[in-house]
Amino acid sequence: MELIVSYLPLFGVIALAFVFIKNAWVSKQEVGDEKMAKIAKHIADGAMSFLKAEYKILAIFVVAVAILLYFKGTYEAGSNGMVAFSFVVGAICSALAGFIGMKVATKANVRTTQAARTSLGKALEVAFAGGAVMGLGVVGLGVLGLSSLFMIYQVMWPGEENIPMVLNVLSGFSLGASSIALFARVGGGIYTKAADVGADLVGKVEAGIPEDHPLNPATIADNVGDNVGDVAGMGADLFESYVGSIIGTMVLGALIVTDGYNGLGAVYLPLTLAAVGIIMSIIGTLFVKVKEGGSPHKALNLGEFGSGFLMIVASYFIITAMIPEEVEGLPFGSMGVFFATLAGLISGFFVGKVTEYYTGTGSKPVLSIVKQSETGSATNIIAGLGVGMMSTAIPILLIAAAIIISHYFAGLYGIAIAAVGMLANTGIQLAVDAYGPISDNAGGIAEMSELPKEVRERTDKLDAVGNTTAAIGKGFAIASAALTALALFAAFMKTANVVSIDVSQPKIMAGLLVGGMLPFVFSALSMNAVGRAAMAMIEEVRRQFRDIPQLHAALEVMRKYNSDMSKATVEDRKIFDAADGYAEYEKCVEISTNASIKEMVLPGLLALAVPVLVGFVGGANMLGGLLAGVTTSGVLMAIFQSNAGGAWDNAKKMIEEQGRKGTEAHKAAVVGDTVGDPFKDTSGPSLNILLKLMSVVALVIAPSIALDVDEVTAHNMDAINKTELVVVAESAEALVLADEKAVTVEAAGTFVDKEAATEISKKEKAADLKE
Repeated sequence: MELIVSYLPLFGVIALAFVFIKNAWVSKQEVGDEKMAKIAKHIADGAMSFLKAEYKILAIFVVAVAILLYFKGTYEAGSNGMVAFSFVVGAICSALAGFIGMKVATKANVRTTQAARTSLGKALEVAFAGGAVMGLGVVGLGVLGLSSLFMIYQVMWPGEENIPMVLNVLSGFSLGASSIALFARVGGGIYTKAADVGADLVGKVEAGIPEDHPLNPATIADNVGDNVGDVAGMGADLFESYVGSIIGTMVLGALIVTDGYNGLGAVYLPLTLAAVGIIMSIIGTLFVKVKEGGSPHKALNLGEFGSGFLMIVASYFIITAMIPEEVEGLPFGSMGVFFATLAGLISGFFVGKVTEYYTGTGSKPVLSIVKQSETGSATNIIAGLGVGMMSTAIPILLIAAAIIISHYFAGLYGIAIAAVGMLANTGIQLAVDAYGPISDNAGGIAEMSELPKEVRERTDKLDAVGNTTAAIGKGFAIASAALTALALFAAFMKTANVVSIDVSQPKIMAGLLVGGMLPFVFSALSMNAVGRAAMAMIEEVRRQFRDIPQLHAALEVMRKYNSDMSKATVEDRKIFDAADGYAEYEKCVEISTNASIKEMVLPGLLALAVPVLVGFVGGANMLGGLLAGVTTSGVLMAIFQSNAGGAWDNAKKMIEEQGRKGTEAHKAAVVGDTVGDPFKDTSGPSLNILLKLMSVVALVIAPSIALDVDEVTAHNMDAINKTELVVVAESAEALVLADEKAVTVEAAGTFVDKEAATEISKKEKAADLKE
């Protein structure tokens, strides 16, 4: 195990080498005919133009924040100006993760379409290879960046006494990753949903033409959006979760002294689990194969769950090798840490399964929405809201159980390591997630290229499986976000010397309420942004249908034959074909790009500015209340919005599968799906990042606002006077006198009465402390 710890960056290099090989393989696959290549180029150009515009704005933001962090770190005890360097590296890695995913996804989409002309198995192989590049790129950059910086900083500031400062400087990496992830998720979500809403409402409902039809001017922007939101945004999102959980665990692990690894076994453990997770994810990708007529779902499950099982086995040996059976701060030693990891993995899996139940095609909740679509849009929306609200119950109970169990077995470190365990297989989990939008794009290209019906059927089969796997992925993302936010919150409390969050104190209660309000304001800002951008998109699509004669004439022909052009006369077919190339796709792409860049700024700045403001004005305790409020409210809102949006989407798809396109029920379902789009793809996923970003900001500023010894002592004295109990805090650091009885403050959250405290005070250790 010492060898693995010594060569942790090498695992990141292995992942990136795998990315290079897979990317080269995808590039060698056939593109298809000229029309397919032309459509794919439109999508790729639109995606890259968005990324360039987004990264130009974010570069200014990164430079400005890095300057502030440099001065903060330089003039602050317990930190260093190098925190700015960590921030920049984290931001670059996060942006790079999104760029790698976007680049390969826009290559793999058209190649998946071409492969689908041959067989389902070949199409799955290409789409999944594209997803694997994304997944392994994210974990490779995460492990390489974190482990390299940690080793460099240990050389710069050697010694056990410098570990708290090293970890504070390293937390800048997570801040950089979180900042870029939030902007990427919000910006990408606004882009994709503005295009989707415009394409659906004008194309499907008003014009009555199929989804992804080349006559629809918004269809290229819609397909670009799949890459911008579901690939680049999701990649940056999971990169941020991945590094956030590792750093939170490292900070808490620094408080646990182990026998080997210079006493840092608990610090190295999350990095080691992540590194071995890379190998298990690569092995898992080798299992994903399907023959013609086989089930893509089973193939993906075999890879994902096979990798997960291998990771559980590997975790046992890693944890028992790095953590002793008996160690101070871990009541059950190494086995307690292993059970905490298992609790995280199991709860994440079941949260995913519950998400699948509430959003899956054919499930009882989705069928209830289908049924209520018969009576119009209003009842469809009411049903969807009800499903989303009810879907919060079981996941919250599962997450709560995971928190209690992991804390019982390994304290706060257990909660943090549960999040790491849940995300250790991020490589293959993200590969399965990213495969979905690639398959969706492939179907769009098949539709626009007017390929044979069986090609679209194959891509739709892949896409349907992608929706289910994405639901499980979102469940994992939400559960891991809750545990990661809690781990970062605990790390903040330790760093800022916050002993407990007492809601009877007015400032803390005020912080709690403000924190609970933030997810609602954040969601409103992102949803209103989608609404404004969608209005501009709708007006542009209507203008083109109205003012471009060729499009208008072709639309009339399509309506005449109810979109089935196989029945058209030769004359009508000529009119229809004459419209090819007249749709002004680039104008719709420009509308989505400009709107998303403009609208992403305010929600992003809100997440960064509020914790800084509350921390410096209200103090560390009030900031603790704010984090508790935003975590509680944010997790609930994220589950509600993601599941309501997913259920509306699949209710619409079920009606379409029943052959009822164009009916009143279908129109109602399209409206419901349109409402749900920003729920599940903009504000819902962005909330996961909001929770963690605010906790990371708090952790970075913690040394600046940390409570001093007098404030901690005053807090403990207040607790004694109120309850006749004493809180025992970290490593016998302070001695408090109450009613002439010495009380040693040893470990946060442990209570001893005054009699027990008196006995402690008689010991030699307590006498030395008093002296």
